[in-house]
Amino acid sequence: PPLSLIAGMVVILGIEGSANKLGVGIVTDLGEDPILANPRHTYITPPGTGFLPRETAEHHRKHILQLVKKALEEAKIPPKDIDALAYTKGPGMGAPLQIGALVTRTLAILWKKPIIGVNHCVGHIEMGRRLTEAKDPIVLYVSGGNTQVLAYSQQKYRIFGETIDIAVGNTLDRFARVVGLPNDPNPGYNIEQSAKKGKTLIELPIVVKGMDISLSGILAQVTQLAKTQVKAGKITTEDLCFSLQEAVFSMLVETTERAMAHCGKKDVLIVGGVGCNKRLQEMMAIMAKERGGKVATMDHRYCIDNGAMIAWAGLEMYKSGVSTKLEDCTVTQRYRTDAVDVVWREM
Repeated sequence: PPLSLIAGMVVILGIEGSANKLGVGIVTDLGEDPILANPRHTYITPPGTGFLPRETAEHHRKHILQLVKKALEEAKIPPKDIDALAYTKGPGMGAPLQIGALVTRTLAILWKKPIIGVNHCVGHIEMGRRLTEAKDPIVLYVSGGNTQVLAYSQQKYRIFGETIDIAVGNTLDRFARVVGLPNDPNPGYNIEQSAKKGKTLIELPIVVKGMDISLSGILAQVTQLAKTQVKAGKITTEDLCFSLQEAVFSMLVETTERAMAHCGKKDVLIVGGVGCNKRLQEMMAIMAKERGGKVATMDHRYCIDNGAMIAWAGLEMYKSGVSTKLEDCTVTQRYRTDAVDVVWREM
């Protein structure tokens, strides 16, 4: 039967637009595969440049309605059969986030639907828990704007460690700009491919402060080396990409392992855009195996920002009776993962 005829089924449409990826996802709580549609459009800038809030918001404004239509068509679901609309409330870039919130408010009024404001980081975690076998893991969340080591306890995702300056993805993106690697499909992917050709491991500053890490120093160091040693022909860009990955990922493995020991958990779930990186997955898997556990990962469809993860977290919240009033359907650029009451999970 058409999906709309299955009684008791919950269908949520989610909108994600906190950075340069714009995604609209539709999910349901019935069936093996919860994801009915998940189209995405990425704002890609020329090599050597990043993405600015205003231009990113302009990109979202241009593409968002087409993506909503595409998601509805792919899912074969009319608006009347959607139970609620979820959107990214934060954290993220202010102007792009506002496009998602504005469209959500408008559709909620037009379609007479309740709204659920979702924390972007919680969206990543819940998608990972749904699509992998990791039900109560230590979570390593690594993306362009966030780097956190988390674990669930007493209806909160507790942050055990994080970056104290810039995120891992931001470090990789900014280094890609320095060496002129393209932003298509994304800078981190191009660094990963370049790193595979690296032959020499260059010593770089590893800064771990208890459970936290610092990355601004290592970025300054590789930037300096790229402008001097690479130009002089003493080392290659590939060597620098390789060395940067090894150093940064070893910091992540160290702090994640410490959280595992503290919490007595064996499994690790890696989420966020940098979680696609095969070398990071490999290093984390070696550590987890030594501890008698395993690593759960996802591919680029769900690691990288997407609408389905916001829809899925929204579905969990909706079924627990959580909703956001229209007048509170706002955005916040800073929204801590541990500020969310995770009422849909057991104590």
